[in-house]
Amino acid sequence: MNRLTIVARLKDDAHDEAEALLREGPPFDPESMHLDRHAAYLTAGEVVFVFEAPEVEWIVNDMIDDPAIAVFFAPWEKLIEGTPRLAHESYYWSRAAEKLGIGLGV
Repeated sequence: MNRLTIVARLKDDAHDEAEALLREGPPFDPESMHLDRHAAYLTAGEVVFVFEAPEVEWIVNDMIDDPAIAVFFAPWEKLIEGTPRLAHESYYWSRAAEKLGIGLGV
């Protein structure tokens, strides 16, 4: 797996506080966690986190299990309604993949 997306519904009136948390950046160093890319998206009622790296599911699992990092997720608990969900990739396109071609091993 190369991309992992987590979607969480925000509680009513949690948008501004969620936006403030996102402005602080992640509670970990994405490069030292061996991520290739990391992004967060905010809508009026949801927050979406995207992680990209080879075998990313193990990286995210390690972050959640690391007490030094997990403590920084606590502020989100009061903002999120219910349990965050994994969004499974149904479609992905990349110009880079298009240039490489399929099965060319380039």
